[in-house]
This record gives sequence, structure tokens and C-alpha cells, in this order.
Amino acid sequence: MEIISFLVDFILHVDKHLEAFVIAYGPWVYALLFLIVFVETGAVVMPFLPGDSLLFIVGALCGAGLMNFPLACGILIAAAILGDQCNYSIGRYFGPKVFQWENSRLFNRKAFDQAHGFYERYGGITIILARFMPFIRTFAPFVAGVAEMSRAKFTMFNVVGGLIWVLGIATAGYFFGNLPFVRQHLDKIIWALIFVPGLLAIFGAWRASKAEKAREAQA
Repeated sequence: MEIISFLVDFILHVDKHLEAFVIAYGPWVYALLFLIVFVETGAVVMPFLPGDSLLFIVGALCGAGLMNFPLACGILIAAAILGDQCNYSIGRYFGPKVFQWENSRLFNRKAFDQAHGFYERYGGITIILARFMPFIRTFAPFVAGVAEMSRAKFTMFNVVGGLIWVLGIATAGYFFGNLPFVRQHLDKIIWALIFVPGLLAIFGAWRASKAEKAREAQA
């Protein structure tokens, strides 16, 4: 229970914990950042780790002179790309084994063909947009692997998405993270970074499902 309490506190107060770590351990913070982002994006069972809020806080700490911005971004980009690549490979390995269950209602050949078709058509934009959606960014590369999305295509969009995600949010933190207004409402900003993208994703999925049902009704 103590570990769970610490994780929750770390996620909600990542700014204080990360700043304290920088002061106490100096350069070792870069190893911690790599580990957090790699595990969040690469381990399917760790979607709750902070991603967007962490990038924003790192940018703010760099803006305050506590960290090196190019070094931090380089390490975070590498972690994000390698994590997704690892996640994709896990899905690619387990996908064929899972979808051999012909009698399963969810994991059958038809479901595989549908997932494969979706990722062949929309996989690129899905991988990029998923970067900005907590939880979804952890599962998107795994499902891309399960659906056997082309490895070359996945890698290309994985690199593009990783660059945009890290540089976009960290740069915002660098320029705006130390403004008095932002510092005073940082907890609200962190909550927004956690929930707003998720709500947008749910709304987008609902719209897509509604449109798909409409097309099926017309067919």
C-alpha cells in the first residue's frame, strides 16, 4: 500500500518530487527520466505512469536552469521511441498466438483482420495522436504490433510522434512552466494533462463508432 500511495503522490506532485531528485542526485535524474518514459510507453501494464505532466515539468526545470534542455529532450525522445518500439514488438510476438483462438468472441481471425485493416489505413495518425493521450499511448503500439502493422511504417510514425510529443510539451514547459500563474495552478494543469486528452479520445472513439454504424446501416 505504501508503494501505491507513493506512486499516486508522485504522479500528482511530480514537480516537487522531480525537483527534489534533481537537487539530491544531480545527473542521475536523466536515468530516472529515461526509465519512467521507457516503462510507461514500453510496458503494457504501466499506463498510469506520468508522461505529459513529466515532460512539462522537465521543461520547466530546464527553464529554471536546474537541468540541461537538449540533453533532457534527447534522452526523453530516445526513451519514448525505444519504449514504443519494444511495446510494438511485444504485440507482434503475442498477436499470432492470441488470434489463433477461432472460438473466441474477441480474439478470432475476423477481429484480427479488422484490426490489421484499421492500422494499415489509419495506423500512422493513430500512433502520433496516441502520444498525447494517457493510457491510450501505452496500448496503441501494442495493438499495432498485434495487428501486424508494417514494422517500417510503424517505426517511421513512432519516431515522428516521439519527436513531436517530447519537444512539444517540454518546450511548452520551458517557456511557460515558471510563470507565476502557471506555478500557482500547476496541480490543475497536471490534472488537465491527464484527463483532457483522455476525454477527447473517448469522444473521438464515440464519433468514429457512430460513423461506422451509420455506414453499416447504409450498406
